[in-house]
Amino acid sequence: MSRLVLFIDDGGVMNDNERRSLQWQRLVGEFFAPRLGGTPEAWAAANYAVMMRMLETAAWQARMEAVPDYAEFDRLYLRDWLQGMCEIVGVPAPPEEEGLALARQITAAIPPQIDSAYPGAVDAIRALHARGHRLHTASGESSADLEGYLTGMGVRDCFGTLYGTDVVSTLKMGTQFYTRIFAHAGIAPEQALVADDNPQTLVWAAQVGAQAVLVRAAGEAGSWTGPRIDRLADLPDWLAHQG
Repeated sequence: MSRLVLFIDDGGVMNDNERRSLQWQRLVGEFFAPRLGGTPEAWAAANYAVMMRMLETAAWQARMEAVPDYAEFDRLYLRDWLQGMCEIVGVPAPPEEEGLALARQITAAIPPQIDSAYPGAVDAIRALHARGHRLHTASGESSADLEGYLTGMGVRDCFGTLYGTDVVSTLKMGTQFYTRIFAHAGIAPEQALVADDNPQTLVWAAQVGAQAVLVRAAGEAGSWTGPRIDRLADLPDWLAHQG
């Protein structure tokens, strides 16, 4: 298995989403309050409320299915995110293009400031890279967000392409995402190992021929019946014992 190309998810695998969310709330408040009014605390609370509403499973699925490509998904997501927060804070939303520019400014500035890596994740990434594995991401985030998070973790140099739904213009919601990222990476699916905390995404990866491992310390494995580790820090040893 030493020559497998690794495709590693971000949130829930490399980074703790709960810790990241708390830092986002604080930084959103510090950014928007002096620019649009309201208090940092009100913006932090509004960010939490809007994100919980947008990330509700049915709402998120509907949002992904309603757009033709990632660019439109991103535009509508940023528009609705900022307008929703403005409504809760009680300040006027800026005109759409001005609001989008502000939203893009903050979403570029925050990721490098985040400190939410799981214990042992950075060491595991460096160990895998040192052993000669090619590392890429396989995330529903944008490549720009991933660039910021991995730069903040100090491991950007360990990774090749940051997939990033925008890279292949395909949302992470089916087998096509994996077919396209493997083709973009220039490998056969059988050469890939996908590490993710979402059982369904691993099913999709396996359906196109990739190997896959669930990274999840707790919770049900859903439809996934393949291998499982508790945390990313376990991946180097798990791989070493596969043959």
